[in-house]
Amino acid sequence: MLAMFFVASATAFAGDSDALKAIMKAKTYADAENLLKANLGQLANDEEKAKAYNKLVDLAMDAYNEQDKIRMTNQAMQKNDPVDENLMTEMAYNALVNALECDKYDQLPNAKGKIAPKFAKANSARLWQAPRFMLVNAGQDALTNSDYATARKYWTLFVDSDSAPLFRECDRTAQAPFFGQVARITAVLAYQNKDMDKALQLADIALKDSAEFESAMNLKLEIYANDLKDRTDSLKYIDQLKGIYAEHQIDGVVEKIYNTYMGLNMTSEAASFLDGILASNPNNFVALADKGIMILQQQKATEALPYLLKAYQVQSNNALVATYIGTAYSMQAQEIDNPAKKKEMYAEAIKYFDKAKELDPDRLTSNWGYNRYNAYWNYYGEEAPETKQAEADYR
Repeated sequence: MLAMFFVASATAFAGDSDALKAIMKAKTYADAENLLKANLGQLANDEEKAKAYNKLVDLAMDAYNEQDKIRMTNQAMQKNDPVDENLMTEMAYNALVNALECDKYDQLPNAKGKIAPKFAKANSARLWQAPRFMLVNAGQDALTNSDYATARKYWTLFVDSDSAPLFRECDRTAQAPFFGQVARITAVLAYQNKDMDKALQLADIALKDSAEFESAMNLKLEIYANDLKDRTDSLKYIDQLKGIYAEHQIDGVVEKIYNTYMGLNMTSEAASFLDGILASNPNNFVALADKGIMILQQQKATEALPYLLKAYQVQSNNALVATYIGTAYSMQAQEIDNPAKKKEMYAEAIKYFDKAKELDPDRLTSNWGYNRYNAYWNYYGEEAPETKQAEADYR
């Protein structure tokens, strides 16, 4: 019975593997990192892997804290001993990377089938604030020095670590004022490096910040529109835009979908799309305006006017819509034989052309000039001073 007891004990309390022992004896981060890379496959189980990665966290934090101690002493004692900021930042980065890897194994069931993390609480507490926030400042310094790769490296880890299970319970109050901005700028850096998947992921994170929503959405739309080479790409782009509209109801997205359909000569699909938008939101300005303009371009002024007039009711400061309404009334007038009725239509056209001129006197968004002059010519006559002034207005 005694012999059996000793056999059982030897099995139950087997020590660390030689690979882990070597890692745990390392004195520097670099040595431990090299040993872990070389011997990861020799570690006995997930618990050993978690312990090994936590050793790297310990050594990185030792190096970080050594420099931080010098900095704090300088402040307290008014000394000026050199602080290796680059080393401090790199160790903060390394500690965070390895803590996340440690937690991946630390959260797995142990030999008894239980999840009993050993390192999560301590790592979460020591890494969430000062070391992690140091990456923000280091990224800003790198960006100022046009070192975009380093800025992206530090800021990507800062943003990605926010969603890590290790930090699930951490207070995000301190990072709230700048987290979305960092995510958006990092998305831009990823986009510039043509890492589109990462850019989209980061842009989606930035979208959650109301202050960054518009800029992040514009970036996301630009990413989707990047490098459209053929019809298949364009159709995929339309589907992506429809997904955005379904989630965010952005009028500008409606315009992009419509324009893409029209660019593909898919007129019926464009019309059906607009009809669908109007079925769910009869006052959608973009859908109303685009529907009216589409019909007007088919020389159907009478059918176009209800859409254009309703669009103008929704957004009466839009010079382009006012111009198209004036054009539609002028087109109607040309089809009428009754002189009084014809003049009535031109009077309506002039009213909206004049509004367009008031809203956009330099014709930056709406080319009301010649059509307005033509309406004046038909209403007042060629030699009337009003007509001459209308002619001068557009020349």
